[in-house]
Amino acid sequence: MGFHLALAWILLFGTLASLGAQNSISWEVQRFDGWYNNLMEHRWGSKGSRLQRLVPASYADGVYQPLKEPYLPNPRHLSDRVMRGPAGQPSLRNRTVLGVFFGYHVLSDLVSVEMPGCPAEFLNIYIPRGDPVFDPDKRGNVVLPFQRSRWDRNTGQSPSNPRDQNIAMYEWLPSFLKQTPPEYPGYHPFLDPSISPEFVVASEQFLSTMVPPGIYMRNASCHFQGTASHNSSVSGALRVCNSYWSREHPKLQRAEDVNALLLGMASQIAEREDHVVVEDVQDFWPGPLKFSRTDYLASCLQRGRDLGLPSYTKAREALGLSPISHWQDINPALSRSNDTVLQDTAALYNQDLSRLELLPGGLLESHGDPGPLFSTIVLDQFVRLRDGDRYWFENSRNGLFSKEEIAEIRNTSLRDILVAVTNVDPSALQPSVFFWLAGDPCPQPSQLSTQGLPACAPLFIRDYFEGSGFGFGLTIGTLCCFPLVSLLSAWIVARLRMRNFKRLQRQDRQSIMSEKLVGGVEALEWQGRKEPCRPVLVHLQPGQIRVVDGRLTVLRTIQLRPPQQVNLILSSNRGRRTLLLKIPKEYDLVLLFNMEEERQALVENIRGALKENGLSFQEWELREQELMRAAVTRQQRGHLLETFFRHLFSQVLDINQADAGTLPLDSSTKVREALTCELSRAEFADSLGLKPQDMFVESMFSLADKDGNGYLSFREFLDILVVFMKGSPEEKSRLMFRMYDFDGNGLISKDEFIRMLRSFIEISNNCLSKAQLAEVVESMFRESGFQDKEELTWEDFHFMLRDHDSDLRFTQLCVKGVEVPEVIKNLCRRASYISQEKICPSPRISAHCARNNMKTSSSPQRLQCPMDTDPPQEIRRRFGKKVTSFQPLLFTEAHREKFQRSRRHQTVQQFKRFIENYRRHIGCVAVFYTIAGALFLERAYYYAFAAHHSGITDTTRVGIILSRGTAASISFMFSYILLTMCRNLITFLRETFLNRYIPFDAAVDFHRLIASTAIILTVLHSAGHVVNVYLFSISPLSVLSCLFPGLFHDDGSEFPQKYYWWFFQTVPGLTGVLLLLALAIMYVFASHHFRRRSFRGFWLTHHLYIFLYILLIIHGSFALIQMPRFHIFFLVPAIIYVGDKLVSLSRKKVEISVVKAELLPSGVTHLRFQRPQGFEYKSGQWVRIACLALGTTEYHPFTLTSAPHEDTLSLHIRAAGPWTTRLREIYSPPTGDTCARYPKLYLDGPFGEGHQEWHKFEVSVLVGGGIGVTPFASILKDLVFKSSVSCQVFCKKIYFIWVTRTQRQFEWLADIIREVEENDRQDLVSVHIYITQLAEKFDLRTTMLYICERHFQKVLNRSLFTGLRSVTHFGRPPFEPFFNSLQEVHPQVRKIGVFSCGPPGMTKNVEKACQLINRQDRTHFSHHYENF
Repeated sequence: MGFHLALAWILLFGTLASLGAQNSISWEVQRFDGWYNNLMEHRWGSKGSRLQRLVPASYADGVYQPLKEPYLPNPRHLSDRVMRGPAGQPSLRNRTVLGVFFGYHVLSDLVSVEMPGCPAEFLNIYIPRGDPVFDPDKRGNVVLPFQRSRWDRNTGQSPSNPRDQNIAMYEWLPSFLKQTPPEYPGYHPFLDPSISPEFVVASEQFLSTMVPPGIYMRNASCHFQGTASHNSSVSGALRVCNSYWSREHPKLQRAEDVNALLLGMASQIAEREDHVVVEDVQDFWPGPLKFSRTDYLASCLQRGRDLGLPSYTKAREALGLSPISHWQDINPALSRSNDTVLQDTAALYNQDLSRLELLPGGLLESHGDPGPLFSTIVLDQFVRLRDGDRYWFENSRNGLFSKEEIAEIRNTSLRDILVAVTNVDPSALQPSVFFWLAGDPCPQPSQLSTQGLPACAPLFIRDYFEGSGFGFGLTIGTLCCFPLVSLLSAWIVARLRMRNFKRLQRQDRQSIMSEKLVGGVEALEWQGRKEPCRPVLVHLQPGQIRVVDGRLTVLRTIQLRPPQQVNLILSSNRGRRTLLLKIPKEYDLVLLFNMEEERQALVENIRGALKENGLSFQEWELREQELMRAAVTRQQRGHLLETFFRHLFSQVLDINQADAGTLPLDSSTKVREALTCELSRAEFADSLGLKPQDMFVESMFSLADKDGNGYLSFREFLDILVVFMKGSPEEKSRLMFRMYDFDGNGLISKDEFIRMLRSFIEISNNCLSKAQLAEVVESMFRESGFQDKEELTWEDFHFMLRDHDSDLRFTQLCVKGVEVPEVIKNLCRRASYISQEKICPSPRISAHCARNNMKTSSSPQRLQCPMDTDPPQEIRRRFGKKVTSFQPLLFTEAHREKFQRSRRHQTVQQFKRFIENYRRHIGCVAVFYTIAGALFLERAYYYAFAAHHSGITDTTRVGIILSRGTAASISFMFSYILLTMCRNLITFLRETFLNRYIPFDAAVDFHRLIASTAIILTVLHSAGHVVNVYLFSISPLSVLSCLFPGLFHDDGSEFPQKYYWWFFQTVPGLTGVLLLLALAIMYVFASHHFRRRSFRGFWLTHHLYIFLYILLIIHGSFALIQMPRFHIFFLVPAIIYVGDKLVSLSRKKVEISVVKAELLPSGVTHLRFQRPQGFEYKSGQWVRIACLALGTTEYHPFTLTSAPHEDTLSLHIRAAGPWTTRLREIYSPPTGDTCARYPKLYLDGPFGEGHQEWHKFEVSVLVGGGIGVTPFASILKDLVFKSSVSCQVFCKKIYFIWVTRTQRQFEWLADIIREVEENDRQDLVSVHIYITQLAEKFDLRTTMLYICERHFQKVLNRSLFTGLRSVTHFGRPPFEPFFNSLQEVHPQVRKIGVFSCGPPGMTKNVEKACQLINRQDRTHFSHHYENF
């Protein structure tokens, strides 16, 4: 409605204004914004100028907070009780509706306080419970939002059109006030024309009482038009409540429609000038924010409280009006006609007249005309606007108009403008369009009331988020899926990399196997109803049927030996494609073929093979379903064997039924089947964890297979197992004697003895030459006094093992998959230490041993293993006799007494040692996280308590606190995480005093810790912004324009932007989404699992950090909520990091020639290359190398195995992945051209690591496992070199523990150790080698290996397996006992350095052992480990 009225006034005044534009301008032009109207006070009367109060403000706190309930009544309640009344009461002065709406136009040109203030503040209206319009459901929680106002910057100046000034001042104002303004005295430069808050509210409030419920429309011939409502019914007038802001109203589409509206308002009588307001204004005024309706009068009351208007009595007193002391004196006429209104008003204000507000008081005193209070306020404002306006049209001194023009303007009326614009007959309009008097043309049909008019559209509440729930949830779900998508991508990449790696490993094996297995038959093997079929290849070979998979790996070998009875069962339906091969004492082979012809071809071949091997067979047909039911699958066979072994051990060890394990319901049947089943050689070998072709398996199987049928029965297995589990040393040695008496003559020859040793040694994947074995045998014969014998009797054989009765007593036969009771495990588990008192590898060690023997003569019980001690009661009860327990030898003699500490003392000591060992780590972590936490708390406190002026915490509190607090911490973390990757800087600083306070060795661990914390904070930051986006998506535009003035402009629309706009159409939102994606990719690919499987994937994705920091800068620089702060943290670390990278790049450009490449066993490649000029490093440091010949520029870290004194650099690289495997290929020895050159390398480094600090400890322990021994190769060579040249070294003793599966795995290290042993003339290095292949299997095989090793070490002064003088052990190293023994050997040393490098499990065990030892108040073990 207001839009069309404004359009009408533009049409009216715009036409006349153009008349004065034809002459050239020769005077000062007035600014539209009102600035410089007053030459002394430039802001007076300008837009945005402050309100000019007529009466001092009245606030609850005297400054800002408005008065509220309960001091003042509820505004809705006040409006409903005082200002509600019937519609259809005509104006007492016959004022027209055109005068009312012209008044609204004048006021909108002067002032508007509907624009909300910033920050957005609310003075909401609480609706009484059960309100018929706003709370018909009686919920009691309805609140109409009311936003506190600000001064509208686009208003505040007086009407700028001179004719508008004349009509408003001299035609409309007298009709409104019923009094003529004083004569124009001329321009007063000292008079402030600014708008008063009293005028803002008072004028609009009085006009609202005259607004009718509908508007007539007529043409020039006085025909009043009917209007159609939304339900197609026709009414005589346009309903006001249904026409607000209806810019596309069907009755207002043409200029003629606007003319009809103006003419209708000129003939229509307005509502009576009293306190009553029609329901269109009171109940159905356009509502704010989500509400479609509101109470206009209640909003005006709140506006008065918002502006701090004084009370009614104070306003009258301040404006010089007579005081009012009684309620009936406000309006005596109203008191006489309707005293109830004044009584209700008094009741609402608790009968306190001093509380009565200006607005209700001014309305109540009005009757026909504005009361004295409103009249005084309005007249004062218009007079000040006129007299304080330098550009007022009557001001002759401004030179704008001549006296004739001024007179012409004064004679212009609104009627003249309407006639000129609408082209109506002047006779159709009355002389004064603001009044309609008797005799004037076109009288209204009747005074409009609500009867006969369409009902007002009811209240509805807008849902800004309607239709967005699914999309919002889908967006959040998609963001949450970023890690899952990244995880899936990483898994695919890892699988592809591992497939390529395995393909490279299989190439040679496939080429060999494919030649041997040509001509096989393809089929599918059926493995059971719940198991998938697998493709296999079936080969018929002499005496056997071999089944292999697609990788040519042998899955099964079926031996064909008489007198077996073989059954061939063929399917008779479903295409006749199934074959069941049933062999007694084996699980069945079920094959599925594509066609019957393929099956028939294989059957013919099997028949021929069976006849050739002399086997009888039967053949018949079954339906496929019955055939599969009759088949014995591998799983069924496995259950049978499980029952077999359970009852086998339950009888051997006297284990009751509960300990033997539960059996199926049909246990009796299962037991009978198990006891009658027999084991094949393959199943027997599998139970021992060996291969069927092993010599040990053949010997043991042949001995146990008494009937010689090629299978072991329950009784045959039981007989041999009883000997091992319960037999005496004599019985066990006799059993071994029989096993290796191959010719059965009751004697073991030297050749048979050699074969026995070879069967033990092949278990450990060791390969000794025949000469070495002969040497061992000769030495053992000679040591036992049998040098003249070529054959041994059992008595001779047992005499040879006389020193190892205790070992044989605890010898067992470990069966894979069978859980032996823990008490038996404890008996069988033996530490394979080698006592220095019995084995002296060198003369200097012999002297040391002699000294030890002298010292320990007084306490032999500590060094010798007692032969017979009482075992636990449980063991005596199980075995039925007295057995001995094994006491492992200590490494060294105890030099000082041990004190038993209480658990509390141990805990305190452990804590003290932990603090001592990690004090630098704890300090740095504490400082770092204190800073990060302080940054979080600072931002959180600011937005929680100090940012109320911005208003954002009123919209989103938890979300903004969480997002801004985490943003501060993230900015700090993502900046200073760069310092942990400045490898060159860290290597340099390690040698400075800062290393005492900062653990530079833990830079990578700290990098991971920061990254993990930053990821968690990023998730919290994103969660906070999800809350923010939701709240912003349901916040009105008036609020958003205050929060984000650079993004939004309050153009009157209430609808905010949708959620997707915030996520994808703003710079912070889009960059935030991209940051989440980049972080998900980087974090997943950097995890330990995927980094080990695809280093290239990790290397490439981690280069996204450049993109990450660009996004971070853009993300924060948009300043959506606060000014950018990321650069504050980022600038210094970025400069340092760039400088460090430049140093690395300067080295990477230099090509380095490889002078020697050697392919070592176990997939190790030895590279020796030139040492760059000026390249200085320390033992234990590492480098990064790249090889462009591999088609990639990625760098991989490796530890230098060369010593600093050497002229060249060397690396030992194990082929553990695609990159290292291809590196091994390109450095294969050249064929043909001996002058061929190796591909060149690019080198970056050296970089420091904790292992280079070995020399800072008087005693150091080096623990290397797998390829992790590489740093210690350099350290050992460096130590021996320094000692040989008499270089002063603080480190006096090094214990090197080499943990390897087999000694053949890293034979190159054995060469280095051999070199160290030859050059170590001061006994600086003590080497202990642990062979772990037989870990947890200290049975017959391990016992014999142990006996042979001890004998070989004793006689030949070197290890049987390594050829070194170093001590060789079997099993995993017992770190805790070993560290305990070091405390005894070095009682004066207070701190021992432990340096480990190898598999994570080994490193964790070393760390655990150090922590256990550090609980004692003795030597402290400081653990360091290596990370790349």
